[in-house]
Amino acid sequence: MTATAAERDDLAPGGGHPKRWLILGVICLAQLTVLLDNTVLNVAIPSLNKELGASTTQVQWMINAYSLVQSGLLITAGSASDRYGRRKMLAIGLTLFGIGSLLAGLAGSPGQLIAARAGMGVGGALLLTTTLAVVVQIFDESERVKAIGIWATVNSLGFAAGPLIGGVMLNHFWWGAIFLINIPVAVIGLVAVVRLVPESKNPRGDRPDLPGALLSTVGMASVVFAIISGPEHGWASGRVLLSAFVGIAVLTGFVLWELHIPYPMLDMHFFRNRTFVGAVAGSILVAFGMGGSLFLLTQHLQFVLGYGPLEAGLRTAPLALTVIVLNLAGLGARLVPKLGTPRTIAVGMSLLAAGLAAIAVLGRDGYGGMLFGLVVMGAGIAVAMPAMANAIMSAIPPEKAGVGAGINGTLAEFGNGLGVAVLGAVLNARFAALVPAAVGAASLPAALAAAGSAAERHRITDAFASGLATSQLGGALAVLAGGLLAAALLRRAEHTRRDAPGGHHAGADGLKGPSA
Repeated sequence: MTATAAERDDLAPGGGHPKRWLILGVICLAQLTVLLDNTVLNVAIPSLNKELGASTTQVQWMINAYSLVQSGLLITAGSASDRYGRRKMLAIGLTLFGIGSLLAGLAGSPGQLIAARAGMGVGGALLLTTTLAVVVQIFDESERVKAIGIWATVNSLGFAAGPLIGGVMLNHFWWGAIFLINIPVAVIGLVAVVRLVPESKNPRGDRPDLPGALLSTVGMASVVFAIISGPEHGWASGRVLLSAFVGIAVLTGFVLWELHIPYPMLDMHFFRNRTFVGAVAGSILVAFGMGGSLFLLTQHLQFVLGYGPLEAGLRTAPLALTVIVLNLAGLGARLVPKLGTPRTIAVGMSLLAAGLAAIAVLGRDGYGGMLFGLVVMGAGIAVAMPAMANAIMSAIPPEKAGVGAGINGTLAEFGNGLGVAVLGAVLNARFAALVPAAVGAASLPAALAAAGSAAERHRITDAFASGLATSQLGGALAVLAGGLLAAALLRRAEHTRRDAPGGHHAGADGLKGPSA
């Protein structure tokens, strides 16, 4: 069943939906809960090592199972929300997310927690694909940039505030409470969604693309499995190479399938749009830098500098606070008209890279240098994120908003998992090179426990700190190079639009809307 004309008119009547700001608050609450769970587990790493007997590899799987299941399902979930209704998918996602949180909070082993986190990822995929899609439907062009700025603020807040909330919970409760707190939020969000959010669908009602959904999920899962397995089994091992080959082959099949069917789940014309590609590339690098750096930073604060979970969480808060203050002040929105989207994104990504480098160079022996780096990172995110989100959504036809948001979310989640895996691999390699005797240890606490003297424990801690610094510098270089590349793509797209007949239309640089 497709949306009626009355439903579509109600979504954007002139000045937008009459309850649009209240609806934005509802979807941002749901989004915040999902995004918090991308990082909330970082601060619980020592507790999981101790209470569940989890190894470093198992902890990485606990963190990545959630985000990587989302990566595999976001495109499928976005297509489902466009076809079956965004409010319906939002409600189903909240329900699944609440159930998964309950199972995660009651998990009694690393395997059970990994499985529960994967289940939460299914609900999270349904939730995340509806947020930007609903914003596009209920706000007109005059308010859309402002609404996307608020969405970007919540996006960054959820990503950065997880360690703080996790630290508060762990200081008063056991580790399972960081999941159980999601349940009342999910219930409140479900009631509000049913009562306030209008239903919207793609009026064309495309047929389901079940083969495409299967291929995209299997392909992404295989590639991600290779990334996660690489640090433990070796990048040249048969297990890693086989899963990487399967993933690439299946994703290639997915692309070919989507190009040759009349109703593709993913319109490949999106990737002919340099604006879309450039903005998505920037989003991946922001996720790579934030995901990987927070994974490293919380370990640095607790293992090297000796802070407890709450203290570590509080000391990551300046990142989130800087993003919130600067976004609410409209810094990014004011810079775009003055500098243009490409330069605004280049400035933001350069600041993010500088912050990562500052943490690596200045934060090794104390918190002062780390604080400076966190503030600079927050400023970079506040400048770049609204500009990137607006560029992405300007390149997406409204009737395909769910799929477009799914593409953006897929690659951003992939960047988060990639950041944890790649920077974690750099950390492990550097640590193993400096302290060969500790290579067999599953985690830093295990290596310290096996140390025979205070001098050896000190050497192990120094080696771990050196590995953290090397990883942060590597992340900074990747973010800087990728950010400048994304800005260059966006600049070329702007030149193409100016030169093309018809002026500034979003499709002028290669994006075709769906055929009738």
